[in-house]
Amino acid sequence: MMQGFVSQSCEAMIQVAVGHSNASKQMIEAVIDTGFTGFLSLPFSIIESLSLPWIFRDVGTLGDGSEVIFEMYRATVIWDGQIQVVDVAASDADPLVGMSLLYGFKLQIEAIEGGLVTIEAMR
Repeated sequence: MMQGFVSQSCEAMIQVAVGHSNASKQMIEAVIDTGFTGFLSLPFSIIESLSLPWIFRDVGTLGDGSEVIFEMYRATVIWDGQIQVVDVAASDADPLVGMSLLYGFKLQIEAIEGGLVTIEAMR
């Protein structure tokens, strides 16, 4: 089980260890975004500092219906104690955890400032 918290701006937050292959990981605080279908999005500055390899360009649809092109990178994350290889969308926004990373897990949010966020495997 993983735990996070609800921020002052009412965002569900979780920390994720992110890195490149067998290199050391960096703890990233990310917003859980149930409207984001990808695995993870990170700002270019973090992608560069981790030396994540570029893999392809992808078209994504934003919440307002507009389409944008995302540069996609490859990373390893530690998720529920397991190492996973995931695609990372480069973005100018804060780091986001999307539904592909949450797939197969139960997400619970105490929707108050400082509330508990829990993510546990649905075994």
